Amino acid sequence: MRIGLMFGGSDASLDGALSQARLAHGAGLSTFWMPNIFGLDGITTQAIVGREVPEIELGTAVVPTYPRHPTAMAQQALTTAAASGGRFTLGIGLSHKIVIEDLFGLDYSKPARHMREYLEVLMPLLRGEPAKFEGEEFRVNVGIQVPGVSAVSVLVAALGPVMLGIAGRLSDGTITWMTGPDTLESHIVPTISRAASKAGKPAPRIVAGLPIALTNDVAAARESASRFFEVYGTLPSYRAMLDREGAAGPADVAILGDEASLRAQLDRLRDAGVTDLDAAIVPLDGSTEARTLEFLASLG
Repeated sequence: MRIGLMFGGSDASLDGALSQARLAHGAGLSTFWMPNIFGLDGITTQAIVGREVPEIELGTAVVPTYPRHPTAMAQQALTTAAASGGRFTLGIGLSHKIVIEDLFGLDYSKPARHMREYLEVLMPLLRGEPAKFEGEEFRVNVGIQVPGVSAVSVLVAALGPVMLGIAGRLSDGTITWMTGPDTLESHIVPTISRAASKAGKPAPRIVAGLPIALTNDVAAARESASRFFEVYGTLPSYRAMLDREGAAGPADVAILGDEASLRAQLDRLRDAGVTDLDAAIVPLDGSTEARTLEFLASLG
């Protein structure tokens, strides 16, 4: 299982992203992931990081699809792949009804159809092929050529069975958030893997995003995780996965404890079929966060 770091913490600036990417690279981690919420643009940031920080794979976790036409998304992703020497993986997702409809004023009534059509346009473009598609939402006939890059891998944030089926058939895998090991093993991995197999595709990449802290004070870490990640327990898609796991809230799926405990919990994820960990270090104090990063580095 490859180990990666999710950008986060108190410094949400571009310099902060560069600093964390350098830390991840210096620690020998495999990947550095950028969220895309209401701060830095994830794809643009990774293009800059890709010019400044060598070797480490860069990805987004995840960019909402609705605000960007798939041709615009493809153009951005290909440009970032060129800027990083082909080290960029595009993670995309639907976001949530409360964001897409209530904040952006866009129609969220048919999310599965939207993602299926979106990928039908996006994937050929990211393979360097023209996209010719006639659907209900998208009608596209266009090609994009970005020198210096041949293809970009795509992961879809998929949790429900329909979305996992779409991701398995049309993308390279999934990237989850706040989804525990039992749910990954019994639901996420087998559902997307079946879809990929039926489509004649290789086994999908399974990236699991979870909070983590190396600490002897598990109660304090759990309280911090509960407070910092509280909102994710209120969003329907994440709530459904927490309920499936039997978790009251995000803190109950966080990876917390001493080294032996963390190793056991990470072994559980590996056994569940997870190929990559996207580690979001729980904000506690500087020394705990540094110890957690050091522990993650030791796993490589």
